[in-house]
Amino acid sequence: MTTAPGARRAAGGGRAFALLLVVTGAAGLLASWVITLDKFKLLEDPDFTPGCSLNPVLSCGSVMESDQAEAFGFPNPMLGLVAYGVVICVGMSLLAGAVFPRWYWLTFEAGCLFGIGFVSWLQFESLYRINALCLWCCLAWLATIVLFWYLTSFTVRSGFLPAPGPVRTLFAEFTWVLPVLHTGIVGMLVLTRWWDFWTS
Repeated sequence: MTTAPGARRAAGGGRAFALLLVVTGAAGLLASWVITLDKFKLLEDPDFTPGCSLNPVLSCGSVMESDQAEAFGFPNPMLGLVAYGVVICVGMSLLAGAVFPRWYWLTFEAGCLFGIGFVSWLQFESLYRINALCLWCCLAWLATIVLFWYLTSFTVRSGFLPAPGPVRTLFAEFTWVLPVLHTGIVGMLVLTRWWDFWTS
C-alpha cells in the first residue's frame, strides 16, 4: 500500500477522539450485552417477550428470531461484545497516552470497515426482509456509524490512508457532516419504510 504524503510512522489521538471511541464502544457494548441476555432468555423460553418489543415495527423479538440474527452461526451480539470491547480498549489506551503504528490504525480501520458493512447489511435486512426494528440494534448502528467516520477521518488526516487534498480538507474541517448525513439517510429510510404506521 502506498503511504500517503506526510504520513506519520505512528500516532496517538487527542482526548476528544479517545473519549469518542470510549463512548461509542460503550454504547455498542451495552446494546450487545442487553441483546445477548434477551437472546438467552428467548432460547430458554420461546414465549419470552423482550422489553424493547413495543409494537409490530419496534419488535426486538422478531429480529432476534430471524436467521439474520445469527449470520455467522451464533448470535450477532456476541460478536459485538468482542468488537466494541476492543474499541473501548483502544480509546482508554489513547487516554493513557498510547501511540500506535500505522499498521495498527489500518487494521483498526479495516475492522471498522467490516463493521459498517455488516451494519449496513443488517439495516437492509431489518427494513426490507425482517420488517421490524430492534431499538438496541439501532443504538449499535448509530455507535458504529459515528465510530467509522471519525476513525476514517483520523486515519486520513494522519496520512495513514492516502487521499487527495480536498478529501483531507473535508475530513479535517467537516468530519461531523459525514456521520450526520449517514444517520439522516438511515433515518429517512426508516421513516419512509413505515410511513403509514408512523403517521396513523
